[in-house]
Amino acid sequence: MSQTLQAIRGMNDILPVEADLWEEFEESVRGWLRAYGYRPIRMPMVEPTPLFARAIGEVTDIVEKEMYSFEDALNGESLTLRPEGTASCVRAVLQHNLLYDGPKRLWYMGPMFRHERPQKGRYRQFHPVGVEAMGFAGPDIDAEQIAMCARLWDDMGLLRIRLELNSLGQGAERARHRADLLTYLEQHHDQLDAEARRRLHSNPLRILDTKNPALQAVVEAAPKLVDYLGEDSLRHFEGVQQLLKDAAIPYRINTRLVRGLDYYNLTVFEWVTEQLGAQGTVCAGGRYDGLIEQLGGKPAPACGFAMGIERLLALWLDQGHRQETPVPDAYLVHQGEAAARFAFRVAEALRSAGFAIHLHCGGGSFKSQMKKADGSGAQLALIVGDDETAANQVSVKSLRSGFDQRAEQVRVGFDDLAAPLGDRLFLMEGDNGSV
Repeated sequence: MSQTLQAIRGMNDILPVEADLWEEFEESVRGWLRAYGYRPIRMPMVEPTPLFARAIGEVTDIVEKEMYSFEDALNGESLTLRPEGTASCVRAVLQHNLLYDGPKRLWYMGPMFRHERPQKGRYRQFHPVGVEAMGFAGPDIDAEQIAMCARLWDDMGLLRIRLELNSLGQGAERARHRADLLTYLEQHHDQLDAEARRRLHSNPLRILDTKNPALQAVVEAAPKLVDYLGEDSLRHFEGVQQLLKDAAIPYRINTRLVRGLDYYNLTVFEWVTEQLGAQGTVCAGGRYDGLIEQLGGKPAPACGFAMGIERLLALWLDQGHRQETPVPDAYLVHQGEAAARFAFRVAEALRSAGFAIHLHCGGGSFKSQMKKADGSGAQLALIVGDDETAANQVSVKSLRSGFDQRAEQVRVGFDDLAAPLGDRLFLMEGDNGSV
């Protein structure tokens, strides 16, 4: 017997009971983004590899070690499964000239891919929600995006997520800081671990973000980028902070917050929780004013963030969210060949009227069908047998307590079924306290 095939490690099936929770979250996110004026955009999952090398940075971990890249067998082009969304979104905006009539607020959702060691909250196929605002230069859009996140946490009832904030300044400021940082780290070369030594000359700023306890004293005493910021960068950072204070959104300035992608400048931020262990960042982003020009467009400012759906859902469940399994309004049972055909017509007519109807399929005794009807969670069973079929009627039976038992089962004409069915469901919901 051949071995059952399994999903690739780190690329997980989302089964129905989990997918219902994803649908609930995604529906909330769509309404939340609409309220802030963001419109959806959908990009391909496969892009030219040079897009990410140019946008993310050739010496980042993502480009060096984590991308799923392959050669197109037809033309030899190097292609990559997208490891993040911002570069793809900017590419789409430039290709279709979306900024011709002014700034744009855009969002996307879908799978991304990184070849990492799978662990809780970090998978090889993962699903972020990405939010991008292009063409906005002031600190107000930075602050609004941060405030958006705070509102979503409040809407979801999430607690104990803290905001960490920093400014990376502009390129010339980072260059001066980088030179001094490199000199400082070379003086402490013997104290650096293997990963820090690997990054020393290619990306020393990332060493400041190390999680190695043995390096904390070294990085804490390292030159701080904030001390190299010029007047314009400081004014922008102070503007963001003032707006957050005005909105009563608490934050902590973390001078070691650098992010892992080369395209960031000025404001960077992370929303962090202690409840998910090592993978505690549930949302992160910042400003990337140079990326549009870097990818071939006219210079334009931009700001964005991404949140990991897997981590947010894990946190949502950990903090007590209880998902309700969707149930139909009614479960339709039937017995006999003519009744089966009539039941099919009844189900379609009621669905056209806006009801969620589960039509029993696959045969079985009346008793077994009623057992499935009760197990479905539906408020009502609709019963069609030979008598109902001959009379062009449907029997309606209550499956849940809280309704007038004297009217537990009634017959209703097919042509008049929708109105009394809706009334009956409304009364039953009222008795259960849900309306």
